[in-house]
Amino acid sequence: MDHEEKRLYLIKYLLAEHPGYKDMQIPDDAEEQKRLLRSLFNVRMPGDISPEFLKVQDEYLKEAIQEKGITDAADLDPSEPGIYLWQGDITTLRCDAIVNAANSGLTGCYRPCHNCIDNCIHTYAGVQLRNACAKIMDEQGFEEMPGQAKITPAFNLPCKYVIHTVGPIVQGAVTATEDSLLESCYSSCLKLAEDNGVRSLAFCCISTGVFGFPKKRAAEIAVRTVREYKQTTGSTMEVIFNVFSDEDSQIYRELLG
Repeated sequence: MDHEEKRLYLIKYLLAEHPGYKDMQIPDDAEEQKRLLRSLFNVRMPGDISPEFLKVQDEYLKEAIQEKGITDAADLDPSEPGIYLWQGDITTLRCDAIVNAANSGLTGCYRPCHNCIDNCIHTYAGVQLRNACAKIMDEQGFEEMPGQAKITPAFNLPCKYVIHTVGPIVQGAVTATEDSLLESCYSSCLKLAEDNGVRSLAFCCISTGVFGFPKKRAAEIAVRTVREYKQTTGSTMEVIFNVFSDEDSQIYRELLG
């Protein structure tokens, strides 16, 4: 199968899982097909799926990521020793581990084509990531608490691992407790990464999207926590601050170097 045939196979398979979707028309336009496939990935609940589907899905997603363009962390220039700033799509970064800003359910964003990082990471990692997270949650038996971290394979992403952390939700003025929880997100991810032999770790901007944490204050906590961790532990792990917007890039540029 070529890339388009794989996309149609995946769409038809996922539609067939839902009796209510049996009469849905598949659009002819390639971009609309991509949106439909992403939506079907997003709304699919954790569960078993055929080896044939996984084989086609894995090939398709790896081709899609390759088409977007992969950036190798080894090619980045440091902003200061052991710390980097990179603006781009975290799902295209080749490093040991990336951090996902998850919700308390930990199994990803179920809103079709939502532009949050949780949605993007789960989309391009493939359905295996949601299943892996669901297994963690089933074994844990309760929702993930803010400030903690869990690690899974990255499946079809260019990195090796995804570290999932739930940041604080801010409504109104930021409290000292929320500052502490965000700091705990960063320190928990750093420790978990170190425990798993991660040598390069990319952080997204935790809690600054729909969770409402002020961007500059969050960046200050992020940079301070990473610097203190590296200084107190002597860690040689390379840390990448990944930003997507120009605004975030400017904030981090003023804090680093």
